[in-house]
Amino acid sequence: MRKTVLFGALFALTINTLAQESITLSALWQRYEFYAGGISGLRSMNDGVHYTAQGNGTIEQYSYETGEQVGIVLDVTALKSEAAEVPAFDAYRLSEDESWAILSTETTKIYRRSSRSVVWLVDLTSHDARKLRPEKVRYATFSPNGAYVAYVLDNNLFVYDIEADAHVRITNDGAFNQIINGATDWVYEEEFAIVKAFWWSPNSESIAFLRFDESNVRSFNMDMYGKELYPNPYTFKYPKAGEDNSVVTAHLWHMESGKVQQVLNDVPYEYLPRAQWSNENTWVVSTLNRLQNEFNLYAVNAEDGSANAIYHESDEKYLEINDELYFLADGSFVMLSDRDGWNHLYHVAANGKIKRKITTGDFNVTGLYGMDSKNVLYYQSTERSPTERNIYSVRINGRSKKLLTEATGTHNANFTNDFSLFVNSYSAAGIPTVVTLRNRDGAVVRTLKTNQRAKQSLKKYTYSSKEFFTLETPSGGTLNAWMIKPVDFDENKTYPLFMFVYGGPGSQTVMNSYDAFRGMWFQMLANEHDMIVVSVENHGTDGRSEAFKKSTYGQMGKLETRDQTEAALELAKRSYIDGNRIGVFGWSYGGYMASNLLFQSPDVFKMAVAVAPVTNWRFYDNIYTERYMGLPSANGEGYDADSPLSHVSGLKGKYLLIHGTGDDNVHVQNSMRMVEALVQADKDFDWFAYPDKNHGIYGGNTTMHLYRKMTNFIAENL
Repeated sequence: MRKTVLFGALFALTINTLAQESITLSALWQRYEFYAGGISGLRSMNDGVHYTAQGNGTIEQYSYETGEQVGIVLDVTALKSEAAEVPAFDAYRLSEDESWAILSTETTKIYRRSSRSVVWLVDLTSHDARKLRPEKVRYATFSPNGAYVAYVLDNNLFVYDIEADAHVRITNDGAFNQIINGATDWVYEEEFAIVKAFWWSPNSESIAFLRFDESNVRSFNMDMYGKELYPNPYTFKYPKAGEDNSVVTAHLWHMESGKVQQVLNDVPYEYLPRAQWSNENTWVVSTLNRLQNEFNLYAVNAEDGSANAIYHESDEKYLEINDELYFLADGSFVMLSDRDGWNHLYHVAANGKIKRKITTGDFNVTGLYGMDSKNVLYYQSTERSPTERNIYSVRINGRSKKLLTEATGTHNANFTNDFSLFVNSYSAAGIPTVVTLRNRDGAVVRTLKTNQRAKQSLKKYTYSSKEFFTLETPSGGTLNAWMIKPVDFDENKTYPLFMFVYGGPGSQTVMNSYDAFRGMWFQMLANEHDMIVVSVENHGTDGRSEAFKKSTYGQMGKLETRDQTEAALELAKRSYIDGNRIGVFGWSYGGYMASNLLFQSPDVFKMAVAVAPVTNWRFYDNIYTERYMGLPSANGEGYDADSPLSHVSGLKGKYLLIHGTGDDNVHVQNSMRMVEALVQADKDFDWFAYPDKNHGIYGGNTTMHLYRKMTNFIAENL
């Protein structure tokens, strides 16, 4: 009887497996069958009971209570304009009183986060529409009173008076590759994640802005091959490790006088990574030194331009910038700091003295959403697990902490203006994003989106559960990891091991969240090519203590390579893993790691795919590199010791090197130097370049081609 039941179960499993379709590259990269999105352009409205979302050429109004659409805020087909027909828009922004809208159309990307758009202004009462300017502009932003729009054009800052239909030029010296006003340079955009560098005062009477003088920053040149007879050379300012930065200065423009005033003249700094207004007359600016281990906050008086230091923090290694800074009416503020070895929220008095530590424990606060009228803070943290994210509330005195999201996985919140409700986006491994509306206590009010198409795809195609576990290594200790086994896994068989690595400072690949693209590719490799796919988080990664994260300081690549190699050897001890067939794949920092692992541990790794790798940190930008490595002049040995270029002689296995020639981030120079080093070392390898493609290597059929190439290489060599 028992045998019959077992046979029946196995037969049913076989039938189920056979009934499922194989994941294909076309399903992933052409039909996007596993895609699971949120709600596009969701913004809470002033009344706290409605939100807006972006439709197809519309801004739609929804009820939080019912989840039903209750109106159309804007429909481009109904707009009236003397200029031209208003096209469908890429993004929108409402004025604070919700009477006007900014529509961004015909948007073109510049770098990772920056873009230009033809901007339309729409009167939501009359439905009149007008172009802000015929040219594409950057970062058009309403003043708080809704009477003006500030924007950047040709590296100069302008203000448009809506009622007067007049443009006021604030700066005159903007020039490409020389001076930027009101927007950031390449390295600030990439490493501090800011592109707009101007801020309206709350009373709409002033604009604070940054000016970047790039004149002494060295240029990088890229040939863009295009389709013309001759390539188009593209030159931009890119400060590599140890090289000169832009000279960044802080300024205030006063509308009444029309004058621009430079501030912070006597303050020593290298970087101005963040700024915000704390009240109508105070502009707060953060500063960092070159090594990024000295942080200060300065309060600038908008009336006279004077600056007072209100907070200081230092670290033996480095400090990372975040957006968690919230000012209270009394001048005190809530901020995020890792000063005790974990990222926690602190309440700091106006004079810079810490009043109290709000959150405590061996976990990291990863985001602060804000504070309601009853002094309750809402935040995201890793308290339940470093591989998860949950939403919490706590009083500013540190009491009455409450978990608002119970489900295991990753939660992200979007709160209403009064913090009475929040939209929660939740996903986990094997669970596509579910969007729910919750009250301030975390109770689900309504489900807004379930991504049924993605759920059906998971049922339709062969899919294996992702197993989360910890791995003990001789030198690295306990490391977080996940594993994907073939759905028909047989512990009596042996399988090749394919490792996915990134491993850079503050990164995470081991997260309990849904991955619709690369994660499904790993599923395809496991199930269609009969291998075990694993990712392990080495020293230097996020979600754990600052000591763990900062352990790689000054020696990037050393501990990471040790941890990943030891992890591979530990995994190879399992009876079902073939220790002679271990491969690795990584992109960017992961490409750097994949190269190091193949070259430095040639008896462990049989093959590697390295996409867009850094091959020596001397080639990468200075803000990122110096934060984690110090200056090359002081740490030359650290820069070169674990550069893959220093270890090409170790190559024994199969190596596929891939790069986009239009990569503005990790320049193709890195791979060209790698090619030359390998040639001179008399090593055979495979090399492929994608013309004009950036760091993401996409566009048209590019992604499909890239993943087919990588899949075939892995299947043939592992």
